[in-house]
Amino acid sequence: MFEALSKYAEFSGRACRQEYWMFVLLYVISSIVAGLIDIFLGTEAVTIILGLALLIPSVAVLIRRLHDLDRTGWWALFMFLPILGTLLLLVFCVLKGTEGPNRYGPDPLARRDHEAANALKL
Repeated sequence: MFEALSKYAEFSGRACRQEYWMFVLLYVISSIVAGLIDIFLGTEAVTIILGLALLIPSVAVLIRRLHDLDRTGWWALFMFLPILGTLLLLVFCVLKGTEGPNRYGPDPLARRDHEAANALKL
């Protein structure tokens, strides 16, 4: 779940769907908690700080997710198109990544499956 945060500003490589959506889940839960704290305190400071703290990791994990689809990170600029761009990126993030290695690195699922198989052998 915290794999995306451990790669805070890493824009190279690939992110599988699980890594991306777990980060989104963490972001949503954190935003809800920050909003509740802000309501209690009567400010918006916690939400703003959280948004700034997670800005770089959210862009990085989106770019790595696009890399998993063998698309360049420049596709992330579609987020600035009001409705169509957001829907396009949502579809991209739901799609299964390229199987096997691509120009952005090895398949993250193959690596995870290999690590799981080695753990079972122990």
